[in-house]
Amino acid sequence: MSEAYIVAAARTAGGRKGGRLAGWHPADLAAQVLDALVERSKADPALIEDVIMGCVGQAGEQAVNIARNAVLASKLPESVPATSVDRQCGSSQQALHFAAQAVMSGVHDIVIAAGVESMTRVPMGMPSILAAKAGMGTYMSPAIQKRYPNVQFSQFTGAEMLSKKYGLDRDTLDRFAFESHQRAIAATRSGQFDEEIVPVAVRLSDGSGEGMHTVDEGIRFDATLEGIRGVKLLAEGGTITAASASQICDGAAGLMVVNERGLKTLGVKPLARVHHMSLLGHDPVVMLEAPVPATERALKKAGMKIDDIDLYEVNEAFAPVPLAWLKTLGADHARLNVNGGAIALGHPLGGSGAKLMTTLVHALHKRGKRYGLQTMCEGGGLANVTIIERL
Repeated sequence: MSEAYIVAAARTAGGRKGGRLAGWHPADLAAQVLDALVERSKADPALIEDVIMGCVGQAGEQAVNIARNAVLASKLPESVPATSVDRQCGSSQQALHFAAQAVMSGVHDIVIAAGVESMTRVPMGMPSILAAKAGMGTYMSPAIQKRYPNVQFSQFTGAEMLSKKYGLDRDTLDRFAFESHQRAIAATRSGQFDEEIVPVAVRLSDGSGEGMHTVDEGIRFDATLEGIRGVKLLAEGGTITAASASQICDGAAGLMVVNERGLKTLGVKPLARVHHMSLLGHDPVVMLEAPVPATERALKKAGMKIDDIDLYEVNEAFAPVPLAWLKTLGADHARLNVNGGAIALGHPLGGSGAKLMTTLVHALHKRGKRYGLQTMCEGGGLANVTIIERL
């Protein structure tokens, strides 16, 4: 079986809700990344055999196959097909898995895996909320309700359950949130993100805007631990605040994935090799714990130990997620989200998987490290795990 190689990886800088990317139609925003990947790889765009794009809010401007619409909004020819993936927050990490599987099997040689989410223009939960308001029912079927009686699946409840289970108090979460901003600030000021970010024009919600958007808008450069400690709890007696949760974000990211034939066709050197891919279903009520057992199983299947991994990207959906992961795996905190995470940089839902992988690929190169691991919690109690090797 062929190998899967990443030959280009790029992302937009994240935009706050109603911020510097709010005026971009998500198809047009994703198209900017597709064009950047072609430019960076110097590929003939007609050679791309598929575009697989993650997106969670597939309604409104992100409906009717956002992946195909992004292709039609890009410089790619009409001959390039595309499909959209929804594995909740892991949608574009799954897009990478599908792309890698396609080139490893030999069905395709050159595929783009990408993701996009405009949480400004398509608010979180919009597909289910609109359907419910229209009297079209809910995803909670009678069979699901029988299996999970009197349960409402909630990521916020799951986050609090994680805190309790792993003995994480508010102070620990607040300190982690502050660290996320500090690492993101340091990475931005030292140019760690420069090569991975695709500059796009600033477009505010009213259509105005000047200059280029090149810095993640969610980073609070004036953040203080005292300020984070002053944020109101989301639930009385809980541990989570808006400051220790991921930020609503607009953004897009993508990776070009090829096999050996693709490398020869393009005449490029690979950035990384996909070493392992797996996923796991877990408790949908706790929901956010899945990265822990998924990583344990992934390392076992890959014949590796956590100490073999040089850098980890564990999505900061809520601070308890990476902290519970660290505690259980016995992982090195210094290797985790070294450039900050979603608490500071934002979590554009379906775009986050490709975003984190883009950052991981570039971080391995900048630090001269070999192996990187990415995982993230996903709605329904799911988690993808991807291990890559820098080349």
